[in-house]
Amino acid sequence: MNALAATNRNFKLASRLLGLDSKLVKSLVIPFREIKVECTIPKDDGTLASFVGFRVQQDNARGPMKGGIRYHPEVDPDEVNALAQLMTWKTAVANIPYGGAKGGMGCDPGQLSLSELKRLTRVFTQKIHDLIGVSTDVPAPDMGTNAQVEYDVGGLFQQTMAWILDEYTKFHGYSPAVVTGKPIGFGNVGSWAAQLISENGGKVVAVSDISGAIKNSNGIDIPSLLKHSVANRGVKGFSGADPIDPNSILVEDCDVLNRAALGGVINRENANEIKAKFIVEAANHPTDPEADEILSKKGVIIFPDIYANSGGVTVSYFKWVQNIQGFMWDEEKVNNELRTYMTNGFKDVKEMCRTHNCDMRMGAFTLGVN
Repeated sequence: MNALAATNRNFKLASRLLGLDSKLVKSLVIPFREIKVECTIPKDDGTLASFVGFRVQQDNARGPMKGGIRYHPEVDPDEVNALAQLMTWKTAVANIPYGGAKGGMGCDPGQLSLSELKRLTRVFTQKIHDLIGVSTDVPAPDMGTNAQVEYDVGGLFQQTMAWILDEYTKFHGYSPAVVTGKPIGFGNVGSWAAQLISENGGKVVAVSDISGAIKNSNGIDIPSLLKHSVANRGVKGFSGADPIDPNSILVEDCDVLNRAALGGVINRENANEIKAKFIVEAANHPTDPEADEILSKKGVIIFPDIYANSGGVTVSYFKWVQNIQGFMWDEEKVNNELRTYMTNGFKDVKEMCRTHNCDMRMGAFTLGVN
């Protein structure tokens, strides 16, 4: 099931639990605006290359629309629509004053030079600058526009947003709050999760990234792995663990499975083999609805994406507030505020679970839709 079909399915289930009118359901599922643009750039060798970019603005009922821009070969309208809808429910679950949006560019950033990526980002911004803004739609980094793209420029996730800001400034004046930047996705979400788990006494037995997957049943030395990953651009070749098939990491024997990259990886083909008692959806839509049903029957507890990874957009909200005010917070304040929002969000989701006698995914969806 593709991402849009799965998202619509969960939304409609939540709507039934809430008893929403069919006309309201239809109005909520149709995006506020869909944008599709052609972006042609000169490549470094003098030839021209054309790419298609998307921005879907789902809903602005709660405030400016918010969502990342991803660069990936498989970006398509359905995926961007699904992710924009998920952002709408996610910002509502987090109780921050945003709506939902998402953007994408159908390209392989690893096959483009830094100067080509810069030109592509600037052309994309030229095509959409009138439709984004501090109080309208605030883009952020995502897959392919973050540090996972391997350029030694201090992290491309910072650079991509800086290019958007610079190009936007040409048309509208300096507006630092028009974008936010955060590291994402042993990608960034996974690496931070591993680091925090390790620091708090947990044992990480397997990790994977774009370079491969590794396992050590006695526990991986995370600080050493982080150093290796930076030096070697991935976990592959780490001497403190054995290489394994990346597909097998989902079914390793563990208590908690943290999915922090692409969506749709947990499906009906592998759900029965999963041994984890808990699944944390740090990625968007990592679990297909068919897998949801299988895992539920097995008693696996899933922390759904629109709650589990809402910390990213919550901190983006903090950055947006700081940019508007011109008043920077220290790290302690950011962490304390984030803890408050995430704790309150969890309590709200659990209350919806009790009210509607449902699992956490439907608890989160009913909270977001409501």
